[in-house]
Amino acid sequence: MSVITADQASQATPVLKLDEFLPHRLNLCSGSVSAALSSIYAERYQIGVPEWRVIVILGEFGRATAKEIGVHGQMHKTKVSRAVAVLEKRQFVTRRANVADLREAFLSLTPDGRAVYDDVAPQAVEFVNRLIATIDPGDREAFSRVVKQLTERAGAITADVAKGGKAG
Repeated sequence: MSVITADQASQATPVLKLDEFLPHRLNLCSGSVSAALSSIYAERYQIGVPEWRVIVILGEFGRATAKEIGVHGQMHKTKVSRAVAVLEKRQFVTRRANVADLREAFLSLTPDGRAVYDDVAPQAVEFVNRLIATIDPGDREAFSRVVKQLTERAGAITADVAKGGKAG
């Protein structure tokens, strides 16, 4: 993990080693895990990560708006929109108008979309079980807690910076 030494702190610009930089390491880990997981569904169903996230969210919640999908999947609205368009074209997702607010629609899986979810979800769970098996059982709770803490702290820093604060 990247820690700045006292000597580095006294320099005008601290040395940042990319291979030890936590955001870079987390990004590499995330990319590797996503690529490995996508091998389960990408070739068979010709869908990418954003489409898979939409399917999983709708599989879990039954129906959701595009905005809700963006929040649950941590995806920008344009990415959600593109993924939904692909899934609608493939007839995996259907949309129904929200009569209370015609600016939005409720999205849900079609029977074909549900079949994709039902086929791939157990394989995704098995993938996670195989992945997490590399972590000592006694460390898994701590690992989960640390990931949650880092995620929450990054969100707090983002909010602080948006208000004009510093990243550090």
